[in-house]
Amino acid sequence: MRVHRPATGPVTGVHLHLHGGGFYLGPTARDDARNRASADDSGVVVVDVDYRLAPEHPWPAALEDCEAAALWLVEHAAERFGASTLTIGGSSAGATLALGVLLRLRDQGVTAFTGAVLEFGTYDLGGDTPAGRRIAGEYFLQAYAGGVADRTDPDLSPIYADVTGLPPVLVVVGADDILLEDNVAMAARLAVAGVDVDLRVYPASPHGFTGHATAMAQAAREDVREWLAEHRGPPSAPAG
Repeated sequence: MRVHRPATGPVTGVHLHLHGGGFYLGPTARDDARNRASADDSGVVVVDVDYRLAPEHPWPAALEDCEAAALWLVEHAAERFGASTLTIGGSSAGATLALGVLLRLRDQGVTAFTGAVLEFGTYDLGGDTPAGRRIAGEYFLQAYAGGVADRTDPDLSPIYADVTGLPPVLVVVGADDILLEDNVAMAARLAVAGVDVDLRVYPASPHGFTGHATAMAQAAREDVREWLAEHRGPPSAPAG
């Protein structure tokens, strides 16, 4: 894991960030600049996970790594970082993994995470929904799913999961993203399940737009910062 602490001021929480890259690309260090800025601007410790990548390590390897990191934070964040208030998020494949982690934690009775930001994730790897069929032949899906016969397994494709009991979720996606329909469908599933979900669609924005140096990306990043601050709750007391 790569840990980014705020340069100054008290720590107000810990955010677990999961990078994108189609499950098979994306060195964790690629997001260092953004995570560093997020830590300094928000007063949070940002932790990124160097999870195993496909095709050498297909599902569920990456999800298991991210789950392990989340559980480690639940147990050790207060003593290591002086804060126990936890949030989670990710972009593209990272958003898919973040949602998968929340579902796994919920099934274990772990409710420590108070909010999640999902940026343009992929939620139907089975290609059965209208949105999923648009990208059904993409290499990254083949690499990540490996030899799984049924890709509608909820642990692999969260669109098929029972998503009740999850914390508040912010869904961020661009209007020009090929995954727009997938994200709208996921937000709808969350809403029907009673989850507090906020869907924000940004105009004239492609897949991955929040990582670009544009005014729209800056606006989205500021929206994410404000949303996380609202859902982080009161600052947790320092350990010890």
